[in-house]
Amino acid sequence: MSTSNETLTGMEAPALGPTRRPARDFAVPAPLKSHGPARIIAMCNQKGGVGKTTTSINLGAALAEYGRRVLAVDFDPQGALSAGLGVDNHDATTIYDLLLNPRLDPRDAIQRTSTPGLDVIAANIDLSAAEVHLVNEVAREQILARVLRKVADDYDLILVDCQPSLGLLTVNALTAAHGVLIPLESEFFALRGVALLKETIEKVQDRLNPALQLDGILVTMYDSRTLHAREVMERVVDAFGETVLETVVRRTVKFPDASVAGVPVTQFAPDHSAAEVYRQLARELIHRGAIA
Repeated sequence: MSTSNETLTGMEAPALGPTRRPARDFAVPAPLKSHGPARIIAMCNQKGGVGKTTTSINLGAALAEYGRRVLAVDFDPQGALSAGLGVDNHDATTIYDLLLNPRLDPRDAIQRTSTPGLDVIAANIDLSAAEVHLVNEVAREQILARVLRKVADDYDLILVDCQPSLGLLTVNALTAAHGVLIPLESEFFALRGVALLKETIEKVQDRLNPALQLDGILVTMYDSRTLHAREVMERVVDAFGETVLETVVRRTVKFPDASVAGVPVTQFAPDHSAAEVYRQLARELIHRGAIA
């Protein structure tokens, strides 16, 4: 009996990707004829270190390469997205200032990055005090939505890089968003938290934002050489099916190297597979209709 990957008719079966679906390359999107209003996507997972910031930076940069106007909002007091894009998050107007002072114009807080078409609103440790200040505000869950509404027409996509928690800031991001993207490390304990996150998303859908959609689960830090990673991938696909994106982000030192340099990996190592995987992710999300 033949052990090759062939069907009984002798036709070669398509190669399968890590998600056990036929591996395919999505088409390069056509240029947009006009820009805005932006679709808002919250990059969300209450577990830290799963690739939220890396994905926000590099997905935004890849989409900018395809002619999309992207605004990345640093919504984590650690300010990793600001640092990873090499922008000032100390002397500049930050998202914290915009949340607390409705008279400020968000455009005054927007900074250009080294990637044309990719802008950012920075954050720093001051943001950690926002929940205390906002807790007694009327409609406190909708404050970020009011801020982003003022600049939505200037962009095609707004990416909100959430902090690793399910507190008031994350609820603000989910209330403002049209979609949620969940980066999920291919590790068992990361998988366990997704059920809690989905429960939070469903509560926001029910009480605050009925139009909110789960755009996809992105498996990150995948290492096909380990049995553990392959088993986690199998569980993720079994549990969430087509919600799991076909694009899978593998481990590589290029991501932290690019972060230290303060630029996206698409700029730091444009020909590396790490850059190409985020271009593939951008194309897949456009193909799925999550992004114009």
